Amino acid sequence: MQVKFSQLIASCACALGLALPLLPAMAQAQPAPAPATTSASPADLPAALPVITDVKPVGASAAPMKAAESTDNPYGLESLWKTSDAVAKTVLLLLLIMSVGSWYIMIVKVLEQAKMGRQSKAAVKNFWTAGTVQQGAAALEKNSPFRFMADAATNAISKHEGLMGHIPLNDWMAMGIQRAVDRIQSNTQGGLAFLATVGSISPFVGLFGTVWGIYHALTAIGISGQASIDKVAGPVGEALLMTAIGLAVAVPAVLAYNWLVRRNKAVMDDVRAFSSDLHAVVLGSVAKA
Repeated sequence: MQVKFSQLIASCACALGLALPLLPAMAQAQPAPAPATTSASPADLPAALPVITDVKPVGASAAPMKAAESTDNPYGLESLWKTSDAVAKTVLLLLLIMSVGSWYIMIVKVLEQAKMGRQSKAAVKNFWTAGTVQQGAAALEKNSPFRFMADAATNAISKHEGLMGHIPLNDWMAMGIQRAVDRIQSNTQGGLAFLATVGSISPFVGLFGTVWGIYHALTAIGISGQASIDKVAGPVGEALLMTAIGLAVAVPAVLAYNWLVRRNKAVMDDVRAFSSDLHAVVLGSVAKA
């Protein structure tokens, strides 16, 4: 029994010696207890930590940049002028000159026609109530076309001598007054030829700029080897603006031409009516003399 008891003690001591080295590893393998969850108030925070008060959303700073980018149109007239070559700029300048000239002529002719209308009313009111042709002409404005016809009639009478005296006075008076009427009509038509020219050729000038711009756009696309929509839309869109500008120049010129021709016809009807009455009055005064 003593031997067995001593053997039992020896085996227990041996097992205890083998288990002691494993105790630290087992202690580390055990899970740590969960910390207690407590709600920390701002007062519990350390004083050294900064408090962030200015908090912006993530997309706030990018919004102004996007708004600024959207206001700049990369395919507008400014971009067309900056990216165009000498030929395209020349076309734009020609269209600008034609547009400015058309509006200038239209405004000037409207003012001239309105002035002739007032002078026609003044001639009806002041000329026919005068005692003689010379007195009636003096009652009109110096630059009035009706005074110009009256002066032409009196000059025809004074120059009816020499070789001109072989022409009958009636025919000679009609010729003198008709020359004055033709001169007045020629003055009223001044500038209309420019309007007709602008209305005829400005669309083709704009079309030439479009063709030239598309040619350069396709050449650039072929060299770069990229035919995406962003590469095509800009140059082709800018080239098509040339056609739109040409039409914008042509349409007002054509409308102004037709309108001014109609107004000239109404003014010249008054001039011709005055010339016919003047011819009869001058012949009657000569016959009485």
